Amino acid sequence: MAALPASAPSMTSSPITEVCFVLPPALILLDLAGAADAFRIAATMGLPVRLRMLAPVADGEVASTALGVGLAGVEPLPEQLGDHALIVVCGATGRGDEVVSSPASKALIAWLHRHGGHGRPLACVCSGALLAAAAGLLDGRCCTTHHSLLDDLRRLAPGAEVLDSRVFVEDGNVCTSAGITAGIDLALHLIARLGSPRLAAAVAREMAVYVRRASGDPALSPWLEGRNHMNTAIHQVQDALTRAPEQDWPLTRLADIGHMSVRSLTRHFREASGMSVNRYHARLRLALARQALASGDSVERAAERAGLGSARQLRRLWSSFASDSPAAARRRH
Repeated sequence: MAALPASAPSMTSSPITEVCFVLPPALILLDLAGAADAFRIAATMGLPVRLRMLAPVADGEVASTALGVGLAGVEPLPEQLGDHALIVVCGATGRGDEVVSSPASKALIAWLHRHGGHGRPLACVCSGALLAAAAGLLDGRCCTTHHSLLDDLRRLAPGAEVLDSRVFVEDGNVCTSAGITAGIDLALHLIARLGSPRLAAAVAREMAVYVRRASGDPALSPWLEGRNHMNTAIHQVQDALTRAPEQDWPLTRLADIGHMSVRSLTRHFREASGMSVNRYHARLRLALARQALASGDSVERAAERAGLGSARQLRRLWSSFASDSPAAARRRH
């Protein structure tokens, strides 16, 4: 199992978040299994979450799925949810009207209307967005769904801006994803928010999946960028860099970690990550500096935290990647 990088922030003191997967009739199993397993793995790595499976069923009744097998062990939709609950609405098979028109779907929509608003975080996988739209939870927001259901979503949420060609869309505390496997990408994004981007990267590596983004999605974190490959040796080098980006890392030391020559390291690293070792390391150091500035540190202190010799050195590095300045970023925060 992939280990969480040692430099990731502690999450043990955070309140436990109940991740409530809401299962509609004719559930698409991969909508549930992919996202739920990402959270399960994150929990084993220290993320304070507890998974619940909720469905519009009677106590002891199984939930129906698109494959014709029933899911036992699910809970009826509860009358109350805790303060720290994240609702994840999974998708169902069928067209727009089929997803929202059955008696069980209507009961689910009414439950979402009661519990899904008021600032509570909400995530929808695939056609789960249609159920949220029918509950009035997407009005005034940007959202997306499976490409074959975009027109249905526009009809059910006329007050929303429905975007196509997206892996997922985040608008405030509401996230929606495209079809099926995109729910894994959305789950990794939520894990990064609840824990850290480095935790999400560790979960993605454990699941052997890519961390994808489409144009217009949230910017890819430096902790995740360059990890969409399956080269184990390069991952080991990247793990070392992310554990201590403030340190100096001679290429000879990194080559030893990857069990290769310096020449092989520089070639394979660029092929796998799309950038040089030095650029990758610089981006991590810049991320540390940004975090320090966001927490109120001075430019000089941010440079120190990033392992740079001076504020002047930080400004020089900053100018290679951004159009503003460290001081301007500190003022914004």
